[in-house]
Amino acid sequence: MDIRENVSLRDYSTMRLGGNARYLLEIHERQQMAEAVSWAKLQSLPFIVIGGGSNIFWQDTGFDGLVIVNKILKYEDFAEDDSNHYVTIGAGENWDSVVQRTVEVGLTGIECLSLIPGSAGGTPVQNVGAYGQEISNTLTTVELYDTQTDSFLTMPGYDCGFGYRTSRFKTTDKGRYCITALTLHLSVGNPEPPFYAGLEAYLEEHHISEYTPATIREAVIAIRSAKLPNPAEVANNGSFFANPVVDNYTYTQIAADFGDDMPHWEVDNDQVKLAAAWLVDKAGFKDFHDPETGMGTWPNQALVLVNEHAESTAQLLAFRDKIISTVQEKFGVTLQQEPELLP
Repeated sequence: MDIRENVSLRDYSTMRLGGNARYLLEIHERQQMAEAVSWAKLQSLPFIVIGGGSNIFWQDTGFDGLVIVNKILKYEDFAEDDSNHYVTIGAGENWDSVVQRTVEVGLTGIECLSLIPGSAGGTPVQNVGAYGQEISNTLTTVELYDTQTDSFLTMPGYDCGFGYRTSRFKTTDKGRYCITALTLHLSVGNPEPPFYAGLEAYLEEHHISEYTPATIREAVIAIRSAKLPNPAEVANNGSFFANPVVDNYTYTQIAADFGDDMPHWEVDNDQVKLAAAWLVDKAGFKDFHDPETGMGTWPNQALVLVNEHAESTAQLLAFRDKIISTVQEKFGVTLQQEPELLP
């Protein structure tokens, strides 16, 4: 194994901040996951498994252990019949490339998840979702390496503890399982309306009435490209805050003060989801550039925190806290960050 020492972690987060890893290893095969974990245990070292780094950022102190970079590639398409396909994907595959390949052969189920940065292995952890689709809608199984039993296993999707932007891999079993592959159940055919409001509006505006996986993917790419920066060009972690879910009383109070045209979605009879971007905008952080921290918000989407010239994660955290406290003071709502601070 090509284990490197004292490696800068700035290159392993799209926010491009953080200290050094004591050790770092890139793996390309399933069995190397077991070997890497075994090596770390023999050295009595902590270890972390990461993918493309689009949804993580690092402490300035770095990581005094082994960082395992998952680059396991695999793409297998099994056609059960004329309508149903099971696609197995290596955790290290680029996620958008996976979506593109499924769309090119006419499969529907993940086309709305186009242009989401990162690798496939990260999608179940966050239960990645966009424009009305979530990975949990199509995921059938996850192949895992269990670091407690030192063995591989296959977990069905219904056992993954999926919720809104979460799973057991992010909560109760955080750090226990290393994802090596996932299998999705996709269908031959076309997506059917009604679509997510923003997507629906784009389709109507551009007079698109033929709904195929390809036309929906193209629409989603156009929407995201107009609103979000490319992390390869602009240092960011995508949407930094999740849409908060509040009780009906809190929603009613905010709507009374700020207008009932505030973007919102009913979750159930007792809860309402609010638009975090609207809250951040109204709190005064639209197209904001902070000279104190070197951080800012992207002009077309205030949820995206951009590293303009910050030199430390401490500066990012200071800017994050400034936004959270202002939104809390103005609306009584506490925003929760989406990307994970490691370790």
